[in-house]
Amino acid sequence: MLLTAFGGLMWLLYTAMLVLAAVALVMAVLARDDAYRAANKQTKMFWLILLGLAVVVNLLVPMLFLQIAFLVATIVFFVDVRPALQQVSGGGRGGRRGGSSSDGPYGPYNGGR
Repeated sequence: MLLTAFGGLMWLLYTAMLVLAAVALVMAVLARDDAYRAANKQTKMFWLILLGLAVVVNLLVPMLFLQIAFLVATIVFFVDVRPALQQVSGGGRGGRRGGSSSDGPYGPYNGGR
């Protein structure tokens, strides 16, 4: 019983790592090439290769050490690279939603009125 639960937990962990890597790869593909340079990050090709390898390793190589190494790379993409790309591309807070220059983090500033 315990062995079955452990196997199910490991399957869930492997699936989550695969999904995260695949989503990160799609996001890396959709970002513009010049945004990587403007954000002062590694090139788009670097991230495509790294995240593509993450997907392949999670699909084909059941070695937890490699999977965790690529999970770290995937997390770095999500918490460092992607926000920088959004900021450079204008996709950050208020970027495409039509906010004005007087909008603060909690809404529009009305001058204390």
